[in-house]
Amino acid sequence: MILVMATLKEANKFDSSISSSKGRGQGIGIVTASDSQERSHGQLHVYDGEGKGKSQAALGVVLRTIGLGICEQRQTRVLLLRFLKGPGRSYDEDAAIEALQKGFPHLIDQVRTGRAEFFSAEEATRFDHQEAQRGWDIAKGAIASALYSVVVLDELNPVLDLGLLVVEDVVSTLANRPSGMEIIVTGRAAPQLLIQSADLHSEMRAHRRPNTQDEKLIPFGKIGGIEIYTGEGKGKSTSALGKALQAIGKGISQDKSHRVLILQWLKGGTGYTEDAAIAALRESYPHLVDHLRSGRDAIVWRGQQKTIDYVEAERAWEIARAAIGSGLYKTVILDELNPSVDLELIPVEPIVQTLLRKPAETEVIITGRCKNSPAYFDLASVHSEMVCHKHYAEQGVDLKRGVDY
Repeated sequence: MILVMATLKEANKFDSSISSSKGRGQGIGIVTASDSQERSHGQLHVYDGEGKGKSQAALGVVLRTIGLGICEQRQTRVLLLRFLKGPGRSYDEDAAIEALQKGFPHLIDQVRTGRAEFFSAEEATRFDHQEAQRGWDIAKGAIASALYSVVVLDELNPVLDLGLLVVEDVVSTLANRPSGMEIIVTGRAAPQLLIQSADLHSEMRAHRRPNTQDEKLIPFGKIGGIEIYTGEGKGKSTSALGKALQAIGKGISQDKSHRVLILQWLKGGTGYTEDAAIAALRESYPHLVDHLRSGRDAIVWRGQQKTIDYVEAERAWEIARAAIGSGLYKTVILDELNPSVDLELIPVEPIVQTLLRKPAETEVIITGRCKNSPAYFDLASVHSEMVCHKHYAEQGVDLKRGVDY
């Protein structure tokens, strides 16, 4: 474990280059939607589907946006408006939001509405309609004010599906948002009118493990604390960042140390989507987050793998294996492990055996696209496939730093 920590210490030096950009700005302030100069109109993102990762992906985008603002000395203000999440019940993202608010005070505003119980459209009460309207009134005021550069409307989709708000009113308001404001809508059962209006629509598709299994290869079936995010759509790495925030937040609420290790494959060089987010995490929680990247500063194509690709992939895996087995980390994120396996840079069997032996309290989050599902997918308690139905880049819209890359 000493070797692992020494390697991580050396690898983390790259973060100083990101943090050093803080001195390049002309001043510190809040970037609002009206201040944005990067593209003329913010985009409407919709994350829906039965799979896990919708709210996590939204929080990952928030972290990435804040991180870029910190790096450029332009702090970005965010509103998290959570529908159907009243008091009396805890939610997966509570801890992540606590970590955001503690790490980046004065940048995150949060409003919760609704009651804690699940209910159908037939069971909706006058209170449910009033709470939905209260939340939407706050949302409309925030959007009209242009004070926020990012507004997250968490679980708005099921609110619309339950008939608690008028879909046409919501879609009209979102379509007339201020220039530069990004709006992220999450939850199952997004109405078709909202999807048609969206600039980005990513579905989180749940994969259920079949009843039959290869007992010789996977003798124990699913193991708690293993989550896999794959597919062509947006939200895989950002969901993993949401899990990192959640782990840190749990540690804060329990007054314990919840260390997080973020390992990235196929991401040598600089300028990757998660750089600013990870740098922001490490600045606010320097003793809780370790980070290592591996690979060349180039795309690795099947049939064109080089010796260095195998060496780099194996180097990162040996660190991952030791870190998982040590129990030192509560959350280990293995970003882009799936395509590394798909490219045959790492064998499958050692991964299976490491996951079978992982400490019960250690969560392992695995991300990345792959054409063929490796055997360790059968161990996962959560497997969400991100399916991209619509992306504004396909319409020629310029990508926005901190949100898209």
